[in-house]
Amino acid sequence: MILNRQRAVRLARRPLELFLARLRRELGIGEADVTICLVSDAEIARMNQAFRHKQGPTDVLSFPAVERGVPVSLQRRRKAGSGRRLKSEVFLGDVAISPATARRNAKRLGRTLPSELQTLILHGVLHLLGYDHETDRGEMDHMEARLRRRLGLT
Repeated sequence: MILNRQRAVRLARRPLELFLARLRRELGIGEADVTICLVSDAEIARMNQAFRHKQGPTDVLSFPAVERGVPVSLQRRRKAGSGRRLKSEVFLGDVAISPATARRNAKRLGRTLPSELQTLILHGVLHLLGYDHETDRGEMDHMEARLRRRLGLT
C-alpha cells in the first residue's frame, strides 16, 4: 500500500503501486503487506531524530514489524526445509520516504524522480526483509544492485 501524506511534490501513486507489486513478485514475498508512506521533509526529519538520533531529513527510513537476525531468503527455488521464507499473510513493516529529498537526490544523481522513488522503495523493502548495509559485509549492496539491474533501475 502506498500512502501520500505530503504535498510538496506532485506525483502519481499508481505507478509506484505497480512497481511495489512487481517488486513483491521479484522478491518472492507473495502478498506480504508493506506500507510505503510518502511524507514531508519535516516529518521524516522528526522520525530521523526520534529513531536514529540524526538531524535533518533523509530520503528513506524503514520500520520492520519483526527484528530479523538474518535476512529472509529470497531464493524462489530451494530445497524443502532450507532457508527462511515468508508466509503470504505476514506484515513486513513500514517504509517512510520523503519525495522532496528524493527529488533533490535524483537531480544530483542524474535520475528521474520516479526512478529514484522506485529505488528507495526497493531499498526500504530490503531493510524490512532483514538486510542492513550498515552492518553486513556488502550483502545488501550486492542484492540491491542485482535487483536494480533486473528491475531496470539505474
